[in-house]
Amino acid sequence: MDTLQTIEKEYMAELLAKRAVPEFTPGDTVRVHVKVKEGQRERTQAYEGVCIARKNAGVNSSFTVRKISFGEGVERVFPLFAPIIDKVEIVRKGRVRRAKLYYLRDLRGRAARITEEGLSSGEEAAAEKA
Repeated sequence: MDTLQTIEKEYMAELLAKRAVPEFTPGDTVRVHVKVKEGQRERTQAYEGVCIARKNAGVNSSFTVRKISFGEGVERVFPLFAPIIDKVEIVRKGRVRRAKLYYLRDLRGRAARITEEGLSSGEEAAAEKA
């Protein structure tokens, strides 16, 4: 292991000790709490959407979240270990068969839905009614 990998591994351990990162995959609906600085004040803002991509590259890991805001699709790429991220919550687990869900960009409405993990089609219909 070369010097750069050693330093990166130590830094990762330090970051994970400060803030735990939950295990989530593409297809999961996540809520990302982002620190927003406005002048002298700092507040947290929640950004909720479907994780459509995940890049696992050690310290440089990132994930892409897509949501529909006022009828327009909005995507945002978050560095996983950035200090601006306060916390990441998993709202629901999705069942998908792809690593990158870029095809969701072309779909609208019901076609863009992702089935929840662990539910069959009959159980899913019952869960939607409830």
